[in-house]
Amino acid sequence: MSETAELPEHRLKRLHMRSMRRGIKEMDLILPPFAAARLPRMDDAELALYEDLLNESDHDLYQWVSSQAAPPDRYADMIGQIREQLAGGVR
Repeated sequence: MSETAELPEHRLKRLHMRSMRRGIKEMDLILPPFAAARLPRMDDAELALYEDLLNESDHDLYQWVSSQAAPPDRYADMIGQIREQLAGGVR
């Protein structure tokens, strides 16, 4: 492993922290339960997609999760999983 490679447990912790420290309170409440339930089960590709999702605007994220706007195709499945988590189901 190279010196710059991130350990898997550090990556999960970093992504979980990024889920908790958002720009708007709504996303601070929505993303942490999803991250806690789903991040440990995600493969590298899913983690990379989630990290990309976290780079999106919180206002866009909220509109996608609340169905006020359609998410980009690449995020549609993950936004569906977040909605399901928010509704009380685990996928």
